[in-house]
This record gives sequence, C-alpha cells and structure tokens, in this order.
Amino acid sequence: MQIPGGRDGRRMLAVTFVDKAGSGLWGATAALYFTYVAGLRTAEIGLLLGIAGAVGIAGPPLGGLLADRVPLRPLLAAVQALRAVASLALLTTTDLRLLLAVTAVGSLGDRASSVLTKLYAARVSGPDRSRYQALNRTVSNVGWGVGGLVAAAALSTGTTAVYRWLLTGDALSFAAIALLTLRCGEPPSPSQVVATGGTGAGTGAPAAQKAAPVPGPHPWRDRRYLAYTASEAVLFLDDSVFQVGLALWTVKATTLPHEAVPLLLVLNNVLVVCFQVPFARFGRTPAKARGTLFPLAAAYLAGGAALAASATETRWLAATALTLAATAFTVAEMLHATVSWELSVALAPPTAQGAYLGVHGLAQAAQRSAGPLVVTGAIAAGPLGWLGLGTGLAVMSLAQRRLTRDDDETAMSVPRITVSEH
Repeated sequence: MQIPGGRDGRRMLAVTFVDKAGSGLWGATAALYFTYVAGLRTAEIGLLLGIAGAVGIAGPPLGGLLADRVPLRPLLAAVQALRAVASLALLTTTDLRLLLAVTAVGSLGDRASSVLTKLYAARVSGPDRSRYQALNRTVSNVGWGVGGLVAAAALSTGTTAVYRWLLTGDALSFAAIALLTLRCGEPPSPSQVVATGGTGAGTGAPAAQKAAPVPGPHPWRDRRYLAYTASEAVLFLDDSVFQVGLALWTVKATTLPHEAVPLLLVLNNVLVVCFQVPFARFGRTPAKARGTLFPLAAAYLAGGAALAASATETRWLAATALTLAATAFTVAEMLHATVSWELSVALAPPTAQGAYLGVHGLAQAAQRSAGPLVVTGAIAAGPLGWLGLGTGLAVMSLAQRRLTRDDDETAMSVPRITVSEH
C-alpha cells in the first residue's frame, strides 16, 4: 500500500506507533499509578491532572506559532525529548507539589507535540492528507492497543512496582521518537509555498523552503473560529472519559478487577483500527462533517447512559454496561475525529495554517485541564453525573452544527477548503 508523503510519511507513521505504544502503557494506568504508588486521593488526582492540563493549554498556540517561523523537524524532536525527561521525573517523587510541576511540564510538551505532529503530517502528505490522517489514527490506535495489552498483562502481577516499569517504558518511547523524528526530512510550510507560487506541501522544492513566510489572517480576531474551538474543547471530553473516568469508575463503582481497565482501552483501540479509515468518508466535505454531528450526539448520549447503568455489584451486568459504554464513546471518538479533521481546516486559511491549527489545539489542551475535573465530578455525582455528561455532550454536538453552518446558510469565516487533517 502506498503511503502519502513517501519515506517521510512512513517514518512519521513509525513515530506515531512508538509514541502511542508507550502512551498506552501509561495512559491505561496513570490514574491507578497516582492512586496506589503516589498515594493521592481522587480529588487530588483530578486537581493534579487539571492543573497540568491548564499549563498544557499554552502548548498548541506556542507550537503552532514557532512552526511557522523555525524548522519543524528539530522543533518536534526537542519537544519529544522534553516529554521523555518529564516522564522519568515522575518516578523521583510522590510529593503532590513536585508531581504538579513535573506533570505540568509534560503536559506542555505533550500538547505542543500533538499540534506539531499534525502540522508535519499536513505538510508532508499534501493533497492526500485526508487518507494519511486516517492511516495515522489507525496506526496510533494499534500502538495504543499494544501498550494497553502489555499494561493489562503487567497489572495481573498485582505489585505496585509494575506501575514504575510501565512509566519507564513510556519515557523511553518518547526518547525513541525524538531520534526517529531527526531522521525525517523538513517539509515546506503552506505559507512558504504560497510565497513562491508552489503547488502544495510536501513538494520539497528548495526555493519554497528558503522563502519568507507570507503573513496571514490572525486567528485571535476570528470570533467564529474561536467559538468553534470552544465547542471542540467540550466534545474532546471523550479523552478524559477513557483516560480518567473509566479507570476510576470501574474500581470505585463496580466489583470488576483492575485488569478490566486496560482491556476496555484495548477495545477502544481495536474498534478504531477497524473502523477509523471507513469513517473518514463522513468528513470528506464540510457538509458531510456537519451532518455527522447528529449521530455523534446520539453516541455521546448512549455512552453516558451505559456508564450510569454500570453502577451495580452484579459483575456480568457491570461488564456488559462498561463494554457498551466503551463502544459508544469509541464511536463518538471516531465520528468527532472525522468531523474535527475537516472543520478545523475548512475554517483555517492556508496562509496561517500553523497559527489557526495552533489555536484549534487549545481545544484539546483545555480539555486536558478541565476534563479530569469534569469527569471526576461526574463520578462523584454517581449515575446521574454520567447521564448529565452524556446529555451535555449531545447538546454541544448539535450546537456545533449550527455554529459551523456552510456558505449556503451562513458564511464560514474563510472560503471553504475540503481537505481534512487532525
């Protein structure tokens, strides 16, 4: 199968796999590590992850701004090295204040890395970025699945030392991808291509690489794009549901063993691997992406209801409800990823792509801050909390459809662009 972006495209897919395999080790067990190794209470975990996420909010706009001004490849490698250092530093303390500082630095690197990786993919794959992003997300979830399976097997030992080994593996994965990134080429930015009359990203034309960037529109003055980004911050809450909510809810509201948590995440990854590429057809144009917001609302509502139903001491019933919840939120995740790829670019002018997508990255960063607090709040409220969360996500999905009405209804902030990325 031909990979968009050629050799650099293949190498970046390898980077994605290694990154997510390491993150699968940690993501499936982070809440449990802070509970059983660091000795933090549920409220403290929510505070820790919330503050770290707040600091991480600065990562996407800073990364996007720098990416329009300095070479992307060494910038991305440096950010990945920062993530490795932060992960290793978590092993050195159980003090809440130090954990807050270290986790905040890691969050800053993590969110900057996300938007920089997205920009690299857009530049190296050119007009075939929609297919590349679907492949990238599939590889990402294969990596998550591998990491989750290893975590599940490791947790079956029942010792706290295994959490430290899993965190070490995550840190080593960041170091590895920093080295892999340095082996990739430096693609030209869209603004540089515009400056030289080029045809698009990924051309590798020397003249385009040397051209001065063309100033573009300013995303902070685009009220519609800012409102869209705010709605995205809410819809990205499925990330906190998987990273925080499922783990804590499973061990506190059900009688299922701890090993069930990584297996639910593996289910998430298997479904994404199987269906993300087919789901990409729902976001090929802005109109299709907007139409997909209807089933997205239904999936969020179903996921919240299933989590509410899982609060039972009957193991088979809890397992069934949690499986349905994980499935529903996975469908929501895939649909939202497809919609987000399309609309984030359809609203962004190519001459300011880095700046606009950096602002869009604030949605995930803000979710990393507020998400753990929202999810732990839903856990504290019990089944009604999950019903309320699912309903709120469904309402926001429908609100975003109205916000992003196309040119025939209400003009978008910029001319329509029908390529997709995430």
